[in-house]
Amino acid sequence: MKFSAIASVALSIFGGVQAAKSPFFILTGDSTVATGGGWGDALLNGTKKPGGGINLAKNGATTVSFRDLGLWDAALDNVKTQKAKHEAIVTIQFGHNDQKTLTLEQYSDNLSTMIGEVKAAGGTAIIITSLTRRTFKDGKVVENLSKERDAAIGVANKAGVKYLDLNAASTKYVNAIGQENADKYNEIEGDRTHLNMSGKIVFGRMVADMLVQKRPDLARYIKSNKKLSQLISDGVFTTGQE
Repeated sequence: MKFSAIASVALSIFGGVQAAKSPFFILTGDSTVATGGGWGDALLNGTKKPGGGINLAKNGATTVSFRDLGLWDAALDNVKTQKAKHEAIVTIQFGHNDQKTLTLEQYSDNLSTMIGEVKAAGGTAIIITSLTRRTFKDGKVVENLSKERDAAIGVANKAGVKYLDLNAASTKYVNAIGQENADKYNEIEGDRTHLNMSGKIVFGRMVADMLVQKRPDLARYIKSNKKLSQLISDGVFTTGQE
């Protein structure tokens, strides 16, 4: 057995496997991911070189309009451009707007098609369930994206791709900190969907931590913040800027 093969086996056994290529993250989704009021830029800002990425998410987007606007083609073009040098990873997080216009079956079919097209283009698809809204009733978060969450997870499992359950993680955290603190993440007063700078940092960290949990080989390309990660894990309110 050649040394390279022996080393590969040893790394697998001892958990030291590293990504064969540095990642290039291609973020797709709606306004809760997009530049402005979403977590996407915070995730990318924490990416270490030679890793990188681009945030293509769009305010108001659905799995239909994202394609109609040409943004899905742009995502696939980035896969084809980046795959020689990087692992082109396409994150897919929709649901907020899809629930207003599409059936769950249509939503699921669209996600399934997206995954297939990413694979065909030579990329890696990762499904992310919808970031929770921060509206409370009787002291608990109103879980009005749970059906979209379940649908997205079902699609990911059927397609054999990884998923990050941001909906469950963000719901758990927002429940822990309560309505008063959750409102401190609002982009503008009364907006319990979009994120200000603190919200972007906190939920961007949450996504980064889940990504590393699902893909430990990517850890070397994502900056760690142990203090912030611990506060989130413990359900303690933080601005992420202390």
